Amino acid sequence: MRERCELGLVIEDQVLRNSWIAACREVDVKSEPLQVTILGERVVLFKNDEGFHAFKDLCIHRGSALSLGKVKNGCLVCPYHGWEYSATGECVKIPQLPEGAAITKKAKAITYGCKVAYGFVWVNLNNNEPSLFDYPEFHDEQYRNVIWGPQAVKANPPRIIENFLDVSHLAFVHEGYLGVQEKPEISDYKVHKENGRIYTDEITVFQPNADGTGVSKDVLYTYEVLNPITARFTKRDPSTTHAFTMFMTVLPAGECDCIAFGVESFNYDIGQTDEEAIEFQNTIFEQDKPIVENQKPEELPLDLQVELSLKFDRLSIAYRQYLKEFGVTLGVE
Repeated sequence: MRERCELGLVIEDQVLRNSWIAACREVDVKSEPLQVTILGERVVLFKNDEGFHAFKDLCIHRGSALSLGKVKNGCLVCPYHGWEYSATGECVKIPQLPEGAAITKKAKAITYGCKVAYGFVWVNLNNNEPSLFDYPEFHDEQYRNVIWGPQAVKANPPRIIENFLDVSHLAFVHEGYLGVQEKPEISDYKVHKENGRIYTDEITVFQPNADGTGVSKDVLYTYEVLNPITARFTKRDPSTTHAFTMFMTVLPAGECDCIAFGVESFNYDIGQTDEEAIEFQNTIFEQDKPIVENQKPEELPLDLQVELSLKFDRLSIAYRQYLKEFGVTLGVE
């Protein structure tokens, strides 16, 4: 068991390295290169007329950080000696060579899989182009989408995701917002597993201001695990057609060093601007942070005998079993 978190180490969790990981919001990649850290790897993101690209943040020549350079004529230019790399990683210009001289094929940047979806830039470190989870609300004209994050958290991804999936903490950590301590009961529910999916029945939860109108009522939550570091829920008001859906995904920068992002989707008028909706979500997240940052052990126990679980923890138990079946190693013990 680790007593403190280790930073700056490359994390060889092949399940996560084979996955799409949200590196940043799409709007964060502007005209200049952007450095992000994913599983301990420094990655540089940049865009040109062909789209978004992700390289290892390292010039093959003398180890300079390419993120300190610039984008010129669609190429990423090293800040140290001016070497120019095309979007596919090939070095297409070495200024120190005579005009017309051949460039060795070894002069190439290390490239990563890169795509844009749901308002984020996603990176795949192993270049195996896996499928990305489906979030249909983002493309549904009935829904308004609000992108939130980044939120830095000093905790491991499984602790952050399990907290997101934990409906029973709403009345205590988020009292007055998402629950009240006088009504903490959680209705019984089942967890379903099929075709790699984990999702719950609708769970009845009492909330003091269920949809922004100030009316207290029971609402119905449905949770789903989308991948080891991404989950979603839908909150439905059974007395109306109102539905609120959110997914949260975690960028593992290093051990106990993560960034959370997400998308909120509403099919009704919440009476808030995007900025106000983000501010509310930030308030909720800030209430969760001291909880997950101080949980012990820092790694999520996959041995179900280590911590006491009750029937309302069924989803947490299913998530831990899911991580074990997938072979996730980061943040578990």
